[in-house]
Amino acid sequence: MKRTIVFFLVSDFTMMAFATALEPLRVANRMLGFEAYKWRLASLDGRPVAASNGVPCAVDTSLDEERRKLLGPDRPSMVLVCSGLNVERFQNRTVHGWLREEYNRGVAVGGVCTGAHVLASAGLLANRRCAIHWENLPGFQEAFPKANVFADLFEVDANIYTCAGGTASLDMMLKLIGDDFDDNLVNRVCEQFLTDRVRSPTDRQRLPLRARLGVQNSRVLAIIELMEANLSEPLSLVEVADHVGLSRRQIERLFRQEMGRSPARYYLEIRLDRARHLLLQSNLPVVEVAVACGFVSASHFSKCYRELYARSPQQERADRKLLLAA
Repeated sequence: MKRTIVFFLVSDFTMMAFATALEPLRVANRMLGFEAYKWRLASLDGRPVAASNGVPCAVDTSLDEERRKLLGPDRPSMVLVCSGLNVERFQNRTVHGWLREEYNRGVAVGGVCTGAHVLASAGLLANRRCAIHWENLPGFQEAFPKANVFADLFEVDANIYTCAGGTASLDMMLKLIGDDFDDNLVNRVCEQFLTDRVRSPTDRQRLPLRARLGVQNSRVLAIIELMEANLSEPLSLVEVADHVGLSRRQIERLFRQEMGRSPARYYLEIRLDRARHLLLQSNLPVVEVAVACGFVSASHFSKCYRELYARSPQQERADRKLLLAA
């Protein structure tokens, strides 16, 4: 089995996600003793691309060159889009058309970190399972409702590969290597990276609530999970109490002890946090962001948002536009 993989770099791509996707291929070749995997880096115009950490990365080809290679002996077997911060600003019809052409000609396509956003913009993820970094999940869901996106480490749906970035890129590529060869090779690559296993696609992206919040009380954690699962249509405290088998007074007391605030206040804060992600990562009108986060009116949403973040949703959106224009 031999593969040629094109890594298409988008400005502000995440270096760690890119490196953990590329390096397993190098190590696999070393373990095998022959060049099972070849790769090249591509950009829109063939010029170097700066990662989100500011480091410029030289590339081998431009998009025009890749389109020509598709019809010749250097045709790739896979194209992986590597992106990261501000992926929403990358809207290029030529790239979208190229990705569709690669896919239609039998080339596997994929996205690393936020690369699923580019694939979805190209129309390749409708009714497909995919994964994206948890921070971009709310905006992605609103922008591409036809995509079946999950907060998984990675997803493989037929000929489409997506992962959440970070070290999840390593897991996805180890899965690819295992499919191409065997578990023995995967284990040898893992040993080189000082990791003891390939994580399951459905392993958590984020730390468990217990570790993330520093909360040990299982009842409080169950309530928070319930809240996070019901942001667009918030549950009343009575409904929450019915779900977890506690009284309202017990829930109030537990949250004061463990979270330092009322359950209503905590619920409001996580809804506003989701709203902030949507404002920064999507083009949804403010009123639609409000509805998506369970607010009955834009005015009430704006009031609550200003109280927490000391700025209005409109100011947040305006600052985002200035950043994207810079």
